[in-house]
Amino acid sequence: MIKGVHYTSPVISLPAALLLCCLFFTACENSKEELQALSPKRIAVEEAKSIESYLSQGGKMRARLTAPVMNRYQTDSPYIEFPKTLHVDFFNDSLVVESQLNAKYGRYRETEQKVFLRDSVTVFNSKKDTLRSEELWWDQDSQKFYTDKPVQIHQPDKVIFGNGLEADQSFNWWVIKQVTGEVLVPRGGFGAVAPRDSTAVDSTAKRDSIKQQ
Repeated sequence: MIKGVHYTSPVISLPAALLLCCLFFTACENSKEELQALSPKRIAVEEAKSIESYLSQGGKMRARLTAPVMNRYQTDSPYIEFPKTLHVDFFNDSLVVESQLNAKYGRYRETEQKVFLRDSVTVFNSKKDTLRSEELWWDQDSQKFYTDKPVQIHQPDKVIFGNGLEADQSFNWWVIKQVTGEVLVPRGGFGAVAPRDSTAVDSTAKRDSIKQQ
């Protein structure tokens, strides 16, 4: 036991004590807000596998979508994601497949009824016309595809390059907004399509737009 030591508590006036309490609670409140700001918002995610979904338009079945994985995100603007490819078959009135779509990634905006597609997007029809692009939008309300990115239209006798496109989802018609070149396909075909900046592109074929019906 230590002797000879005397401890005296400091005297704090009432106004000073109230001020300290206010500062303490203010500091606690700020800390709580900061912690909430740092805490990530939890987003509910629903996952499903081996998806097969049907789309009806005007009372008729128009499309069948299949995908290995589908994730649905419950946010203020809910959306559905297809992170591991998706495939869509589009039907005519007789339920015959008239066009097909493939993409490595897709995101469906539920409130807008639009699907954003990217990575190796292809659309082809029974006439052997094939659209290739890295990005494409599918508007389910208007039943159309559109993009402002570079596109390629592969046909049996030629390949058309351009920027921007609009087409119906059955791919019976399409419009390239700005054609940048055209390559004729030899009778024997060729293994690889020439790039857009290749000298094989016929510059005389360049024009503002082209429409196929």
